[in-house]
Amino acid sequence: MASPGEKGSLDPYQEYLHQKNSRENLDRFIPNRSAMDFDYARSLFTLGKKWKEKSAVMSTSSDAYQKFLADALDMNRSRILAFKNKPPSPVELIPQSWLSPAASQSKSAKPCRSIPKTCQRMLEAPYILDDYHLNLLDWGANNMVAIALSQSVYLWNASNGSATELVTFNDEEGPVTSVSWAPDGQNIAIGLQNSHVQLWDFSAQRQLRTFRGGHRLRVCSLAWNNHILTTGGMDCKINDNDIRIRSHIVGTYRGHRQEVCGLKWSPSGKQLASGGKDNLLYLWDRSRSSLNSGTQWLHRIEDHTAAVKALAWCPFQSNLLASGGSDRCIKFWNTCTGACLNSVDTGSQVCALLWSMRERELLSSHGLTENQLILWKYPSMGTMAELTGHASRVLFLAQVLLSPDGCTVASAAADEKLMFWHVFGIPELAKRAPKTSSEPFAHWHSIR
Repeated sequence: MASPGEKGSLDPYQEYLHQKNSRENLDRFIPNRSAMDFDYARSLFTLGKKWKEKSAVMSTSSDAYQKFLADALDMNRSRILAFKNKPPSPVELIPQSWLSPAASQSKSAKPCRSIPKTCQRMLEAPYILDDYHLNLLDWGANNMVAIALSQSVYLWNASNGSATELVTFNDEEGPVTSVSWAPDGQNIAIGLQNSHVQLWDFSAQRQLRTFRGGHRLRVCSLAWNNHILTTGGMDCKINDNDIRIRSHIVGTYRGHRQEVCGLKWSPSGKQLASGGKDNLLYLWDRSRSSLNSGTQWLHRIEDHTAAVKALAWCPFQSNLLASGGSDRCIKFWNTCTGACLNSVDTGSQVCALLWSMRERELLSSHGLTENQLILWKYPSMGTMAELTGHASRVLFLAQVLLSPDGCTVASAAADEKLMFWHVFGIPELAKRAPKTSSEPFAHWHSIR
């Protein structure tokens, strides 16, 4: 322990303050006045001329005597101002020792992300329906992938790779035409060919309730908004169902003239986008929802020339919606004004769209002729990667934010294959080499 009169052990910050406040380290240098002789300097200025005149008539001996006298009196100096010490080095505002190696170096450019061109896992999905207007794949917040295979719904656990059958419907009820996880990942909604919608608890594997009377024909699109389950059917109707109450229909949206095959709520839950087989895209306001007279739309968009199914709300711009359809086009909309911001002809049917939650990127899945997935850079819409592997049109895409890496996408196609891709992977994850196996087709598994 240091005594009061001694300088104790200082931590880096105290040492820095002590150095900063020291008289030896001020922000500007002042010469040491103890090394200055102002009297001698004044004499050189005032008597310099007389000294030169007098020295001109001095003898050699007198001149030698004057030099000896100047040396003896320490007056033989050529500089008027003298520095006793060298100027101190400037004090650093932030000492380099405090900075981490990364902070002390200039910020490097963002590395180019490597995108794997092959799927990371492939599962067999037999009997999946080849119908563009259905929605048969979803990935829940519980990290469970739900897929409808004809009359049955299967759950695949992405954490451990196990698969279970949730339910199989009879011919009078099925086949299954849509599936959608509730936001909490505990319950799953299942739309059926017979116009009913069932709600299931996946962990208990039991049916909670059945919604009847909302539709007359099959229910092919579902979308959640907290406790509200929105359903779209072949009867052109869209209903809001409050799952907490007995009389579950609390709002209706009328406008489509053919089957409603796409439904998506905005992240805020204030706007609903719907696409139909009638080539129309509608934007609805939740606050205007009405049960009796039907809800008046915000915008009725007729720009697509074929069925509109693929819908995706932008995660980084609340009023931006991407839509895709059988007309091969991806279009971007300002949902406040209804204006089309951009349109891209992809060359093949657009089946599904997904935004990246990490980067400004958009993923689309397609039909003939390539049956590929395309990763686009937004807003330039330059192609970043094309992923091939499916043999038929890629009808469905699903993504979950709570997956282990947060960037894996599942795709299901009419070729009865379910594939998983690290499309939105960060560079560190994407550059890892996939594990190899000595067994042929070791990465192929079956859902059922």
